[in-house]
Amino acid sequence: MKKVWLFALLFISTSWAYAQEYTQITTIESVVPGGLGRSRMITQDANGRMEEVKMENFFSLVGINFENVRSNDRMITAKLTDMERQGWKLQHVTTGVYGVETSTGIFITRYLFKKEQM
Repeated sequence: MKKVWLFALLFISTSWAYAQEYTQITTIESVVPGGLGRSRMITQDANGRMEEVKMENFFSLVGINFENVRSNDRMITAKLTDMERQGWKLQHVTTGVYGVETSTGIFITRYLFKKEQM
């Protein structure tokens, strides 16, 4: 009987030792002509605290601005690299596009991370 209790205690303590924590990053990139849209990177941790960082819009007054696209790519890559360095593991990426017409809309990407707590 002692072995059963010891095994149960070991199992429970091991389960608690490997609790998991999740966090999510959402990028919203605007596709509105003339640079009128709003693009953001939103980070939310397991405690519900949110951070919002301004990103560049894909379009300027003369059309698609590839420097803005590159700037957003650098920002997203830096954030993902930073998350990895902090011990977060990328679990899932979900993308979506919304647009009422072909000349307006948004690109949204959600990055779900997991960290095992010991």
